Amino acid sequence: MSQKIKVGVIGSGTMGAGIAQVAAQAGHEVVLFDQNTFALNKAGESCVKIFDRLVEKEKYTREQADEILARIDLSESITHIEDCMLVVEAIIEDLSIKQDLLKKLENLVVSDCVIASNTSSLSIALLASQCEFPDRVIGLHFFNPAPLMPLVEVVPAVSTKEGLADEMKELMLSWNKVPVIAQDTPGFIVNRVARPFYGEALRILEEGIADVPTIDWAMKEIGGFRMGPFELMDYIGHDINYKVTESVFEAFYYDPRYKPSFTQKRLAEAGWLGRKSGRGFYNYEEGAKNPEAIKDQELGTGVCNRILSMLMNEAVDALYLNVASHEDIELAMTKGVNYPKGLLSWAEEIGVEEVYDRMADLYDHYCEDRYRPSPLFRLMLQEGNESFS
Repeated sequence: MSQKIKVGVIGSGTMGAGIAQVAAQAGHEVVLFDQNTFALNKAGESCVKIFDRLVEKEKYTREQADEILARIDLSESITHIEDCMLVVEAIIEDLSIKQDLLKKLENLVVSDCVIASNTSSLSIALLASQCEFPDRVIGLHFFNPAPLMPLVEVVPAVSTKEGLADEMKELMLSWNKVPVIAQDTPGFIVNRVARPFYGEALRILEEGIADVPTIDWAMKEIGGFRMGPFELMDYIGHDINYKVTESVFEAFYYDPRYKPSFTQKRLAEAGWLGRKSGRGFYNYEEGAKNPEAIKDQELGTGVCNRILSMLMNEAVDALYLNVASHEDIELAMTKGVNYPKGLLSWAEEIGVEEVYDRMADLYDHYCEDRYRPSPLFRLMLQEGNESFS
């Protein structure tokens, strides 16, 4: 695929506008479509402000910034995407709405145009199933904010034509992104492997082992993560984070490893969505005082080890089930959610047997399938193998 193709982006929200910016920065002519005039104008104004700041920071000259902005055509007419060779939809995460859109796009664009979905959790095969030519439909999952987050999950469906994933990977590299190829399984790589970061933190809270600030402190100070799980859930928004967990849980036939938390559900129901609503696990209202962490090293280490072991177990299982390659799993977690280390190499550093023993202890203690160790641990121990690569 030519690196200077025309690109269409459907949806001018934060993600859609971000993808349009990334494509324009890579030298493409871009059509950013939205039928909502207010949203489209807001996206255009936001892009101008972003490039004004980049000029101030001397990342671009004024002339370079204006050239990039001129490549983005804000359009309320979907017919303007007719000559695009790649169209990325970034609309609401609703299956039927996305399916209807893909069918409409198929009748507008040329026969060899690639139609991509930015879905974070929906099946690409199911999205493509209503199309007459599902072989040209693929997942391109960018992370928010798209101009700053390097990772893109490239997700071919079973119906996607052979070689298209590699073409998209090469195109994303030309956009200065870090592309990884993932199987079309629930959550792809990141939203699957990262679930215990939230779920196990919530479970520890619900059991009364540690409170919110203490768990966040442990994961940052002992684990080395940039944000604690509760800080991150508040940042993402509990409406969004809970829905992703719920969709992954349902898609995995209610596997208890991905079971959502009533604690988080109640926050979402109450409208305590996190930072954007002013209240979540923390209170963000002006003058509010939040509780301090209990900085007990032994308690913190126990919390950190438990969450980390669950994360490693999920990464190991993703490798065992060929969700993605070793390299792509490591890249996804370090570049997509900024983990301090790749989980597979981190498990090797701690020791395969040690991580397995931690999981086995949790399984014995709780007698819940949630804590079952990945079969790959047993296979490696039987073979005396200490490396996942």
